[in-house]
Amino acid sequence: MRAVTFACWIGLACSMGFAQAVAQSGATVPSFWDPRIRLEKPEPGPPRLVRFLTDDEYPPLHFAGPDGGLTGFSVELARAICEKMSWTCTIQARRFDTLADSLAEARGDVVAAALSLTPALRSRFAASTLYFRSPARFATTRGNATAQLDPVSLNGKRVAVVGGTAHQAFLERFMPFVQRREAGTLAGALAALRSGEAEFVFADGVALALLLASESGVDLAFTGGPFLESAYFGEGVAFLLRKDDPALKRSLDYALQTLWDDGTYARLYLRFFPVSPF
Repeated sequence: MRAVTFACWIGLACSMGFAQAVAQSGATVPSFWDPRIRLEKPEPGPPRLVRFLTDDEYPPLHFAGPDGGLTGFSVELARAICEKMSWTCTIQARRFDTLADSLAEARGDVVAAALSLTPALRSRFAASTLYFRSPARFATTRGNATAQLDPVSLNGKRVAVVGGTAHQAFLERFMPFVQRREAGTLAGALAALRSGEAEFVFADGVALALLLASESGVDLAFTGGPFLESAYFGEGVAFLLRKDDPALKRSLDYALQTLWDDGTYARLYLRFFPVSPF
């Protein structure tokens, strides 16, 4: 998305190729695959070992489970790709801030972590099809939640937001008609909502989804739909790899599309996002 218009900012996904499917559970599962584009299955080639790199401290995308093993949406999606393509794979945890350099130095073949794509990353690495985005969302008290929000219903409303963030900048640019209540942390913004100082919170959808899925968030709910302005909230998350392995990229793209087609993507998504950020 290059710009937001009043026709699409009301929670609609305006980027090309983005669609949403509602799973049987009622949760919204995002799709990043254009059904009109079908990828051909790559030639299998010789057996290969694919080394995935990730981080173990960013649930629900990648984290250490109770037994110390790596899990999370990105990790299990990588494992599903390996099974689909009949690869032998390893998944190693490294510090998040070392992942890009480790890939560049050939210490691994693919990064499976929440590195939001940027022009700098794209100039340095190849990327698979997007498989995740972290939208911005409004949350409010459960009794105040509605399916849609529009400029009329938000005009003059008090909205808590963490100061100095992309979410604060987005409100300032596109929603000057709300009364911002800037807080130092998300916890502070939520406290303003619960105290009545604010009527809504505007923040990262993943952080809010984790809260809403917990016992401490039972009094809150999403309201309206997701905001996906890439200039503020990032292009999204893909598997990163070096540019000298186009065959690996083709295989990743094909595997991701087939995992969407056969329902594996939705099953894994709902496992790690019982409350969807979309």
